[in-house]
Amino acid sequence: MDRSGEWILERIGRDRGPDRGRAAGRLAEVVDSRGFEVARPPAWMRWLPVAYVVFVLLLETVTPTPWAVSFLLIALPVIAAYTLGPVAVAAATVFAVVLEGVVAGTPCCTGHNIHMLWENHHVAAYVATGLVGALGVALAAHRRRQERDLVRAHSVAEALMRTLLRPVPHRVGHLLAAGLYRSGEVGTMVGGDLYDLRATPSGERAIIGDVRGKGLQAVRTVADILGSFREAVHDEGDLPAVATRMERRLAREAEDLLDDELFVTAALIEYDAAAHRVTIINHGHIEPVLISGGEVTPLIGPPALPLGLGALADEEPVAYTHPFAHGDVLLLCTDGLIEARDQTGAFYPLLDRLRHRFGGRTAPGPGPGPADVIDFLNTDLPRHTRVFHDDVALLALAPDDGSEV
Repeated sequence: MDRSGEWILERIGRDRGPDRGRAAGRLAEVVDSRGFEVARPPAWMRWLPVAYVVFVLLLETVTPTPWAVSFLLIALPVIAAYTLGPVAVAAATVFAVVLEGVVAGTPCCTGHNIHMLWENHHVAAYVATGLVGALGVALAAHRRRQERDLVRAHSVAEALMRTLLRPVPHRVGHLLAAGLYRSGEVGTMVGGDLYDLRATPSGERAIIGDVRGKGLQAVRTVADILGSFREAVHDEGDLPAVATRMERRLAREAEDLLDDELFVTAALIEYDAAAHRVTIINHGHIEPVLISGGEVTPLIGPPALPLGLGALADEEPVAYTHPFAHGDVLLLCTDGLIEARDQTGAFYPLLDRLRHRFGGRTAPGPGPGPADVIDFLNTDLPRHTRVFHDDVALLALAPDDGSEV
């Protein structure tokens, strides 16, 4: 997890060699903790009540005696209510009233006349502090209830996204895999990007896509597309037939929503282990990137309109193939990765960064695995940008040569 704590990750893979610097085995799944608990307030806010009391006491020592500096303590319960619970706020209220009395009329501590302790203005300050304290207790209790509701909402969102984007197993059929997902909505796992990988009689088939729009409607479309994909890939037919079924499902969804601009950019992948090749249909999505023999190459083929806009095309989508042998890694991503900007507005240079990390590999031995690629992007992308405005979904695939147990 990066230092900003904003990543929501699913990284499943296995080290391919002992030189990785960690024990071989299945990588643990990492989830943003804010989906389960409310983030702690910053340190300066937690210490603000103490700092305020110190400020009042210092002000008392440098101001003339007639000034009723202790009246400033009336605000202490409200300040405490921003970070403390109801019991702590009540304790802060009692402390404020006692300290007001000490500052107002304790000869041994402040040099004031003890008779000022029950002077009308100071009594009014005690009463006002008690009333403000009662409001502070109510505010703290309300804040705690909202925090609990937020935790429950995050838990529901996390369960929903895990239902839609099921964890990618380390091994699926003849492929090794690793995946990553991050929602563009801070603190939630619900987004509009999707991916999946299935082993079928026709070979291993994968999808990665990006739904137009955001919010609950995008989540509904994600559910429809993934459901259609998971059903279609097991039926007889080639990859274009799978795309056709998904096109029809999205067209029905657009009719139900009365949205004639509903579409999904997607790339469909089919791996043929016997022929050592992948078949690709790209529906307006980012080209898959192949890492092979120290070279990083985008697999560009005949373009096709996004799913949902197929009726506008004069020709059927065309699939293209590419060799995919042991030692290769195929990276599928959504535009949230390549459109992430740094402070100067520059996009994330995906191909350059992959070439810098994995290019030019001439030493003997196994090449990078899917987990290596995902781990690299997991650490490198947050260095490029700290503010994410779009979902990020990544899926890395590699042929399983049987060397991993």
